[in-house]
Amino acid sequence: MTMNPKKLYPRTGDRETIYLAAAITDPAISVGDFTIYNDFVHDPRDFETNNVLYHYAVNRDRLQIGKFCSIACGAKFLFNSANHSLSSLSTYPFPIFYEEWGLEKRDVTKAWDNKGDITIGNDVWIGYEAIILAGVTIGDGAVIGARSVVTKDVAPYTIVAGAPARPVRKRFSEETIRKLLKIRWWDWPQERISRCLEAIQTGQIDRLTASPQ
Repeated sequence: MTMNPKKLYPRTGDRETIYLAAAITDPAISVGDFTIYNDFVHDPRDFETNNVLYHYAVNRDRLQIGKFCSIACGAKFLFNSANHSLSSLSTYPFPIFYEEWGLEKRDVTKAWDNKGDITIGNDVWIGYEAIILAGVTIGDGAVIGARSVVTKDVAPYTIVAGAPARPVRKRFSEETIRKLLKIRWWDWPQERISRCLEAIQTGQIDRLTASPQ
């Protein structure tokens, strides 16, 4: 059995949780298989409108989300146009109002600082109403606490929380993290993952490393 790439709802009768990839239309947003988004306030199918903010084509910035991520209700991804330039003597976004000030339309992006893309690894859990800012990379297996504001990169398998988010602890030992990053179980065929679900759910890393292909 393999995943239907067009399947939207993972559970019968549940219209609050979706396979996010099936709802994405913007080519600047990519989402891996089995990543879910839950929204009990708005229609989760409106993720691009309600959760990916200040994401304008003029910046050419991207949102990349890996496989098997869990994104809670209200999580937001704030892109570069939310910034105001700090290299200017004024934070007022003059270039946006180019007609008013006789500026060139092509220079509109000078109104803000461009910090880059947002990249979310695999098997990442993003908590309720967390905010991820432009330029941030979140490593595989990380956990983002509810209502955290993530302003800096998060290392793999690290739990962060707060505003701004700071490391709380590692989820596993360094040896276990090294093994998980090496085997990358999320890239396995669905059938192999199914065979190893017990080992995954009970934390038996040695069984995963010994799993036949």
